[in-house]
Amino acid sequence: MLADSDIERWLHEDVGHHDVTNDVPGTTEGRLVAKESGVVAGLDAATAVFEYLDCAVETPVDSGAAIDAGDVVLRVDGPAQSVLRGERVAVNITGHASGVATKTRAAVDAAESAATDSTPRIAGTRKTTPGLRGIEKRAVAAGGGDTHRLDLSHMVMVKDNHIAEMGLVDAIEHFRERASFATKLDVEVEAPEDAPRAAEAGADIVLLDNMSPAETERAVDRVAASTSGALTEASGGITVADVPAYAETGVDIISMGSLTHSAPTLDFSFRTG
Repeated sequence: MLADSDIERWLHEDVGHHDVTNDVPGTTEGRLVAKESGVVAGLDAATAVFEYLDCAVETPVDSGAAIDAGDVVLRVDGPAQSVLRGERVAVNITGHASGVATKTRAAVDAAESAATDSTPRIAGTRKTTPGLRGIEKRAVAAGGGDTHRLDLSHMVMVKDNHIAEMGLVDAIEHFRERASFATKLDVEVEAPEDAPRAAEAGADIVLLDNMSPAETERAVDRVAASTSGALTEASGGITVADVPAYAETGVDIISMGSLTHSAPTLDFSFRTG
């Protein structure tokens, strides 16, 4: 959830200490208009910005909706100065979030079109912009993806450095003893032969890190042959173009940092009057 302090920080960054630019009298109406097609997201944050400035807001579409160029996604009315002060923050947030949602939807569609059996989930990662994780995670969800863990407390990830220090099996046992029964363990492996070892040692999810599609398929088959019931997750530099090849492997989850750290902004304009 957004706090007033978040909105205040965004506005202070843009408005500064002496805003002459937006010293406009009277009241006005504004419209946030898409300049290209995509999936809209971030409308809750844009609404919060304008409402903080005592403006009335209407959103004709919901986050997650497909939009085309020319579509109005938000209407606002209020004091002209307030509407104009909120404009740039609202446009930036909506454009960024919509870019994340649009890229996520492209990955989800690619997975659905290529999967031969069950469709893998497309998930984000913690590679998010500091201060904007909530907005970016909601944008992933708006695009049809899975948020993955929201922070370190949501799941234990046993990564390469943990394994280097303690060994694979000992690292899993170490964190299993310290985690709640309700907390899942996601264990990273870098070779197909280590995947069933991790699963049998107690991993709930085996993360297949930086493996090719062929290696991923071998690892998925080995985990499936075990009696662990663990899920498999492909991760590591996977792009939207790579998704079909990974979806064909039978992996359960494809996690992609690029959904948030490399999504292009969707173009919007803000018009008044």
